[in-house]
Amino acid sequence: MKNVDIYTDGACSGNPGKGGWGAVLIYNGTEKEMSGGEPDTTNNRMEVTAAIKGLGALKEKCAVRLFSDSAYLVNAVEKGWLAGWRRGRWTTADGKPVKNRDLWEALSELIAYHEVTFVKVKGHADNVNNNRCDALARAAITALPK
Repeated sequence: MKNVDIYTDGACSGNPGKGGWGAVLIYNGTEKEMSGGEPDTTNNRMEVTAAIKGLGALKEKCAVRLFSDSAYLVNAVEKGWLAGWRRGRWTTADGKPVKNRDLWEALSELIAYHEVTFVKVKGHADNVNNNRCDALARAAITALPK
């Protein structure tokens, strides 16, 4: 099984507002950059979308370390919130519908297929690849029609 590192980030201009996501995939010394944007979204949606797009770009089952500065994304998986939401029929502990269910369902399928470990990194700090993802996400916002 191939070992792949994926760095992801999401950004929003206004929240909600124009949003962008960026991902950098690294395998065996080769890097691939990806990005995209949406005209009306939230920062959290862009963070999860970045992970979905990065994992979705893999052509076969891989062992993945996914690096993100989003506590929302990393904690949902690593602290078992996502598994709890699935068991609870997509409701939170207080019985409310899970926000961004469509994205969490898509991510859930991808992490069930790949072997994914989520790693929280400090945002806007000294992580070169996280900073690259941030720049990609911000450039995707700028590229959206006015």
